[in-house]
Amino acid sequence: MTVFGGGRVVTDKGLVESGWVEVEGELIVDRGIGDPPKPVDYDLRGRALVPGFVDQHCHGGGGNTFITTDPAEAYRAAQLHLHHGTTSLMGSLVTGSKQALIAQIQTLSPLVDQGVLVGIHLEGPWISKLHCGAHDLVQLRAPEASEVGELLAVGGGRIKMVTIAPELPGAIPAIHQIIRAGAVAAVGHTDADYEMAQIAIAEGATVATHLSNAMRPLHHRDPGAIGALMEDPRVTVELIADGIHVHPAVLRLVRNEAGNGRIALITDAMGAAGAPDGRYLLGELEVDVVDGVARLVEGGAIAGSTLTLDWALRYIVLQGGIPLEQAIEMLSANPARTLGLDDRGSIAPGKRADLVVLGPGLEVEAVMVLGDWVHSTE
Repeated sequence: MTVFGGGRVVTDKGLVESGWVEVEGELIVDRGIGDPPKPVDYDLRGRALVPGFVDQHCHGGGGNTFITTDPAEAYRAAQLHLHHGTTSLMGSLVTGSKQALIAQIQTLSPLVDQGVLVGIHLEGPWISKLHCGAHDLVQLRAPEASEVGELLAVGGGRIKMVTIAPELPGAIPAIHQIIRAGAVAAVGHTDADYEMAQIAIAEGATVATHLSNAMRPLHHRDPGAIGALMEDPRVTVELIADGIHVHPAVLRLVRNEAGNGRIALITDAMGAAGAPDGRYLLGELEVDVVDGVARLVEGGAIAGSTLTLDWALRYIVLQGGIPLEQAIEMLSANPARTLGLDDRGSIAPGKRADLVVLGPGLEVEAVMVLGDWVHSTE
């Protein structure tokens, strides 16, 4: 048993300035305000206790990538983000040949079974050539039922999200396949107009992959997919809050339109997250990272981020002025709900004891997963 007390706690009810939390085994069993009914094991004075972060879109970190056939490399990437407070992590792949994707899915699948990852995300290959971002243009293609079915079958239920451009031939039937397989269909890397995006949502798409990035721009006479995704209450919109991918004014615009409860902050991190500047690979494409900004060597397109979710938290709270409890909702509860992870994402009785202790500057001091300490800076 572990009892936390004496500091700020972000619970399912909001921010408590002086709260306590009791953990028994793998679960949170109680929480409250003021003095705890049992002796305190972990003094939270000057600190904050928050639920573990949930990142539904991440390609790697620590100099390692999920786009690999080396399970040890994928494990190291996950550990980097765990030490930064992400206790539930999706391993995202990028566009590749069918054979390459099969090998990568097979590599990541045991990590899903072990709980290192919560699932696999296919970002490509069924995306737009006009908005391919850091994807291999040569490998982009329209979804065919046979290939979609084969990749989903290889995943064996472990593929939890697939990004697709709904304007491509065969995309709507593919969305149906994705949903039948138990995965989330996401709209992204798309040139879809407003009406096409509305159709995709009506057919079951429920996520906007990094809203505004790699999409037809929002225009006052052509709102495009951005307009449709932002206004529809059925859609969770991903945002990369690193000060690079979207302007702070756009973050405010999306919050005002979509509301705090529909935003999932993601990293979209590539291997350079938590690692030095230099040259890296994102799939088969070379990326240069300079001052923490990742861009393709050829063409200069932004190539994912070097973000960790604790950095995103500090950015939106300390620079953006968003209240801590609202930021945590975007980092934990919203993505957990989007992925159907009902056993986590908030501090409430019966939830998994996935917890993060934050210091005075919102830096990660300790991380707990299922009631066990997995990281501490002390």
